[in-house]
Amino acid sequence: MIQAIVFLPLIGALVAGLAGPVIGHRPAEIVTTVLLMVSAVFSWVVFLPFFLGDGQAYTVEVMRWIEVGDLDLRWILRVDTLTAVMLVVVNTVSSLVHLYSIGYMNEDPHRARFFAYLSLFTFAMLMLVTADNFVQMFFGWEGVGLASYLLIGFWYQKESARAAAMKAFVVNRVGDFGFLLGILATFLMLGTLGFDETFAALPGIEGATLWFLGVDFDAITVICLLLFMGAMGKSAQFLLHTWLPDAMEGPTPVSALIHAATMVTAGVFMVARLSPMFEMSETATLVVIYIGAITAFFAATVGLVQNDIKRVIAYSTCSQLGYMFVGLGVGAYSAGVFHLFTHAFFKALLFLGAGSVIHAMHHEQDMRNMGGLRNKIPFTYWMMIIGTLALTGVGIPGTMFGFAGFFSKDAIIEAAYAFGGNVGSLAFWLLVFAALMTSFYSWRLIHLTFHGSPRDPSHGETGHHQHGSAYDNAHESPPVMLVPLFVLAIGAVLSGAIFYDAFFGHAEHVDHFFQGSLAVDAAIIDAAHNVPTWVKWSATFAMLIGFALAWYMYIRNPDAPRELAREHRGLYQFLLNKWYFDELYDRIFVRPARWLGTALWKGFDDWLVDQTIVEGLGRRVKDVTAQVVRLQSGYLYHYAFAMIIGIAALITWAIAAGGLLG
Repeated sequence: MIQAIVFLPLIGALVAGLAGPVIGHRPAEIVTTVLLMVSAVFSWVVFLPFFLGDGQAYTVEVMRWIEVGDLDLRWILRVDTLTAVMLVVVNTVSSLVHLYSIGYMNEDPHRARFFAYLSLFTFAMLMLVTADNFVQMFFGWEGVGLASYLLIGFWYQKESARAAAMKAFVVNRVGDFGFLLGILATFLMLGTLGFDETFAALPGIEGATLWFLGVDFDAITVICLLLFMGAMGKSAQFLLHTWLPDAMEGPTPVSALIHAATMVTAGVFMVARLSPMFEMSETATLVVIYIGAITAFFAATVGLVQNDIKRVIAYSTCSQLGYMFVGLGVGAYSAGVFHLFTHAFFKALLFLGAGSVIHAMHHEQDMRNMGGLRNKIPFTYWMMIIGTLALTGVGIPGTMFGFAGFFSKDAIIEAAYAFGGNVGSLAFWLLVFAALMTSFYSWRLIHLTFHGSPRDPSHGETGHHQHGSAYDNAHESPPVMLVPLFVLAIGAVLSGAIFYDAFFGHAEHVDHFFQGSLAVDAAIIDAAHNVPTWVKWSATFAMLIGFALAWYMYIRNPDAPRELAREHRGLYQFLLNKWYFDELYDRIFVRPARWLGTALWKGFDDWLVDQTIVEGLGRRVKDVTAQVVRLQSGYLYHYAFAMIIGIAALITWAIAAGGLLG
């Protein structure tokens, strides 16, 4: 069954990609979607035994892959609890995205190619999560990078789409370089690349050093930090986050797939899979906590002022990924994976819901040009409400009432507090403030998009409606787009309560559920359950404050945002321009690289190679040969005269030489 789960999406990609022009768009859509749905059903069949306590980890060898010297790598599909969780996430979301795309991409003339890319993306992610060794994981790792490049730049006629695709590819190359170095360092120190063999050999290098950049460092710390560098790129963590918001240039279904189930979750999965390694390096785990907490806070601040409906949700993804890494860093690996699991449902719901809004508004994405859509697209409205309730973590602490994000996000916040020390306190407060801001910008999105009166684009957030605008022609999406929203809404409501005990209940339950597929720290889980009551309520209070502020500023007093932006223009511009990271990177990296490239092009290639060497020396040789060629006149008396001159010169030389010798 695991073979079918992994390779059915690949078959769909090949059919749609190679035979699409022959069989047509609709058959390509149907084939890829049906195969993904079968794969999703099989994924739940694999997952449920683990959830019910009857599953057993196993591996399936596909073929012999790489054999070089002592290195013998097989292509093996690894199935354990962590893999089963990811199979459900990837295939469930991907199958619903495929179904949704049938309606969303209905008018695109290249949709067969689009569905081929979607299925290829899914296959690459499945290769990553079923990997049994580092090389196989790296194959899937690079596969999702390639697929994301193809999908972000799918509308390649748009310059912004081409630039966004290239940006995602280049930024991820930075992280992937670190990831590859980490893999090579692992092989250097341990002599193996299989996960089980690597984990078994870890005690043997405890305290060992690795020479790096001219200094001896703790080997396991260097390896973990290099590997985490790869996770920072793929999961868009602080400093390597800049590609994620620009990825919105791709079609909306792509955004849902990238942000909910595939590329950005790859880094979280990798750290969870390699948790036995990270557990051995305190320094590495502290870096993970710092980066995760800063990312959660930073992205939430930027989300406060964004006006593109998809970019608001994109920065929400970036922030929620920070939560996941904090969970991993403090040792609550199951909590980090739990948030990955629940986040997939409500984030896919929000993105596809945003796509339904964009579809209704004829591709308008600026929330300032929306408003009053509640009555025009009521089903989409309520689906977005459910997604927002899940994202903002609505629930009652101490009870089993709550939406999905309430259970998983609060588990991470409580674990951060339980971690203790300055690091734990810093992470806790950054996450709580991020929760407040998440609530604010999420409800701001709802109010600007669905409430109030329709706005004329020329009047901004408090403008007035013009008849004949996109609002008048707004309509609900077709059923093929609404059914995936309903299914995802069920997950956004129930996935937290149903799976809470397995992921973050009693430590023995969590340990039994994961069966050693990731590290389970019973101490941190027990401590998280016993934090003070005010800690358990902190995220809920933050959520309520954010909701109240959004209601006041966008319903009760709509002029407040403009006045606040005017009074604090510097801060507003700082947040609106995303802390100026793009401008900073442009000045530090892009411009010098462009200058160097231009210098090498103009100075080295054009002047030195072309003008001086190729054209310069070539022209001199040509001039000399032209003169020499003129000596070859073809007349016999010219050659006879030259021979006489030569003989006379030889005789003269002989006489002179003989005279000197004598």
